[in-house]
Amino acid sequence: MNSQRKRIPKIEPFKHRVEVDPKFFDKSWKKLDDAIREIYNHNASGLSFEELYRTAYNLVLNKHGGKLYDKLTENLKGHLKEMGKLVEAAQGGLFLEDLQRRWADHIKASQMIRDILMYMDRTFIPTSKKTPVFELGLELWRDIVVRSPKINGRLLDTLLELIHRERMGEIINRGLMRNTTKMLMELGSSVYKDEFERPFLEASASFYSGESQQFIECCDCGEYLKKAERRLAEELERVTQYMDSKTADKIANVVDKEMLSNHMQRLILMENSGLVNMLNDDKHEDLTRMYDLFKRVPDGHSTIRSVMTNHVKETGKTLVTDPERLRDPVDFVQRLLNEKDKYDEIVSVSFSNDKAFQNALNSSFEYFINLNNRSPEFISLYIDDKLRKGVKGANEEDIETVLDKVMMLFRYLQDKDVFEKYYKQHLAKRLLSGKTSSDEAERSMLVKLKTECGYQFTSKLEGMFTDMKTSHDTMQSFYAALSGDTDGPTISVQILTTGSWPTQPCATCNLPPEILDICEKFRAYYLGTHNGRRLTWQTNMGNTDIKATFGSRKHELNVSTYQMCVLMLFNSDDGLTYKDIEQATAIPHVDLKRCLQSLACVKGKNVLRKEPMSKDISESDTFFFNDKFTSKLVKVKIGTVVAQKETEPEKQETRHRVEEDRKPQVEAAIVRIMKSRRVLDHNSVVTEVTKQLQSRFLPNPVVIKKRIESLIEREFLERDKTDRKLYRYLA
Repeated sequence: MNSQRKRIPKIEPFKHRVEVDPKFFDKSWKKLDDAIREIYNHNASGLSFEELYRTAYNLVLNKHGGKLYDKLTENLKGHLKEMGKLVEAAQGGLFLEDLQRRWADHIKASQMIRDILMYMDRTFIPTSKKTPVFELGLELWRDIVVRSPKINGRLLDTLLELIHRERMGEIINRGLMRNTTKMLMELGSSVYKDEFERPFLEASASFYSGESQQFIECCDCGEYLKKAERRLAEELERVTQYMDSKTADKIANVVDKEMLSNHMQRLILMENSGLVNMLNDDKHEDLTRMYDLFKRVPDGHSTIRSVMTNHVKETGKTLVTDPERLRDPVDFVQRLLNEKDKYDEIVSVSFSNDKAFQNALNSSFEYFINLNNRSPEFISLYIDDKLRKGVKGANEEDIETVLDKVMMLFRYLQDKDVFEKYYKQHLAKRLLSGKTSSDEAERSMLVKLKTECGYQFTSKLEGMFTDMKTSHDTMQSFYAALSGDTDGPTISVQILTTGSWPTQPCATCNLPPEILDICEKFRAYYLGTHNGRRLTWQTNMGNTDIKATFGSRKHELNVSTYQMCVLMLFNSDDGLTYKDIEQATAIPHVDLKRCLQSLACVKGKNVLRKEPMSKDISESDTFFFNDKFTSKLVKVKIGTVVAQKETEPEKQETRHRVEEDRKPQVEAAIVRIMKSRRVLDHNSVVTEVTKQLQSRFLPNPVVIKKRIESLIEREFLERDKTDRKLYRYLA
């Protein structure tokens, strides 16, 4: 079988020669050259762009692309040199206008020429890797006109001069400026940067360096910052009007450096107007401005924070160590709260609630509040004052707000256990005297303390409230059991659980027979209904209402149990010596003196008179019932004369009790840590114990060392035989 081979078609070239006019290029270029001249002379309306396009198309098609490109380049250079001479000849303020007009003409001409030579742009230029027609026009304008020795320097000087005049308050032609800088940007980012931006930034730095020096010599800090803020806003607005948007950050950095960074320390520390003055005078607007401006410079905020911290610490230290301030604990704490409110508002309003500033403020307050070891006592006294009297003209919400503020101060205390001691004493007095202004507020305070420090902190305080409720129910049951036998005095007994209340052992005084009878009935009833309990009368904590007759006048006296015991003696005797009263009542010496002083020496409350008359009580005094006593009130409250604050021995006693209570807590923490770690060095033990206990108090490393020694003696721990600083837990 024969196979036929398939024939492949083939295109043959023309057999005859095509004749080309030897003057074809010259004639064609002449036509294009004339057209370009007409375009630059604004006579383009009479041109046939279709014919010109076809002419250029044929030149490229006939391999004349290279010659055409070279002729075009030469032609454009000629036109631009002519334009350059005309721009150079422009006088004064007409220089920029003339430059802009020539630039607009050149751009329009370049676009038309590009359209005519579009075929060359699409075919010849990409393959020969030459610059496209329009871009060629831009490059030639840049090199021949903009970088002309006679134009380049003049252009820059004119631009910088106009900007300077605008800075000095003159009105300039911003449209012309915008078109000029836009021209530089269109010529390439490097042209804009080299021919304008870099010199502009250098001139600006020089200008603001001089101006800032002038301002700082004649302005206070607040005024200076206003001027700096205004200058910064002006520069940024100037950029939006007639510069590249990328210039904004660069000129802002120049203003920041020259007006702020270079003078930061001097401004912030400026006497009578710097940061400290602004803080003292609550200049929120100036502080906001300072915060916003110095946010822009390195270490600006940290410098402000450092100066503020030092100032707060110094003013706080003065506040808590001033002997005059310590006389009134309530005023002392109120001043601390006022300071806290003041700086909280500054941080919130002026410093945008900046966490770093909040932390700095907290550390400052913690520092100076703990400089005074009586701060826990004073804060407890302040709460006592508010919960006892209530805030004047305030409702429940206002009291709640006050308590929330006090809790802020409480958080700063390192010795929270000392506060607990005092708070327990003050709460006990409020509850037992019925002087608390609001049960809701008391409970709310307890919840706050529990949230802050945990159940262990408030368990005994909650026990005190439970005892008050139980006591109320017990008294109802007691009087129900007495049925009709209610002749004589009545009593209301508060049964306090030992350990929950801050009671001290005290000798029971000799109660009057009338009172002793009802007390014994209650004892019999209570012990009959509760097995295994023991009652001890705390006569130093009670109070009494008694009826007294002074001549024809009758009054009801509210007195302490001790005062009642003394007054009842005068039912059978008109006059008694100090020794007689002491022997009959068995009231402790110190308490008896206070008791008699309040009964005989306080004007308007002197139901007894003493001989000889004096403000102090001595053991040689004699006391008489004062039947001439008068008062406008039927009910007269006679308080006990007490020291406003703790005496030095009482303070020492409280401190000693606190130190004793801390010992088992420190030991428990050490054992917990060693039980989990088994082996630990001394410094690590101290660090871990401090970390565990700092929510209640800051343990002294010396105390921790002593407790470790005690635990070693009791064989909870042992020292390592080779390394004495290493401890081992003994299971």
